[in-house]
Amino acid sequence: MSKDARTPVDFWFDPKCPWAWITSRWILEVERLRPIEVRWHVMSLAVLNEDKDISDDYRRMLADAWGPVRVCAAAERAYGPEVLGRLYTEIGTRRYQEKLPLDRGTFEAALTAAGLDPALAAAAESGEFDEAVRASHRDGIDRVGQDVGTPVIEVAGSAFFGPVMSPIPRGEAAAALFDGVVAVASTPGFFELKRTRTADPIFD
Repeated sequence: MSKDARTPVDFWFDPKCPWAWITSRWILEVERLRPIEVRWHVMSLAVLNEDKDISDDYRRMLADAWGPVRVCAAAERAYGPEVLGRLYTEIGTRRYQEKLPLDRGTFEAALTAAGLDPALAAAAESGEFDEAVRASHRDGIDRVGQDVGTPVIEVAGSAFFGPVMSPIPRGEAAAALFDGVVAVASTPGFFELKRTRTADPIFD
């Protein structure tokens, strides 16, 4: 199938979020099985929560969340949005599979593995790309409202938060979930379906 025949699926992510990582691996599985093309965008948990009443511990964690989204924004400016997917994969693999910290060494290694300039890792400590991060974040969150998190997905004009899952669905189970989520999200008047998480993130 030609790329032009595929339905665009826009996916907003923050590399700091383990649940978004799981969802991103699921949507890549779906991309193998359904005629879709995933287009990647950054969003920011730090921006989302900056005016909210959250614990001091969570706020300190969010201060560290700026680094990876800044690096992604720097790469997007330098190379275009098409590099975001593979850079996210390289950052996430190091964070969630190899259990490495989200620090400059990890960013440099991820950039190099993605075929990008490792010097862009310096963006993690710079505010130069913060407005680009905020603009991309607003673009995603304005489609679903403030009462959600990451990831945000939009398919054919229907946008939603999630789905949140653990472990990662594979094969036809992944495709069937996608079909169901899109059917629900595209139903006029549908807003929410939720239950309490009872499992930790499983990255296998």
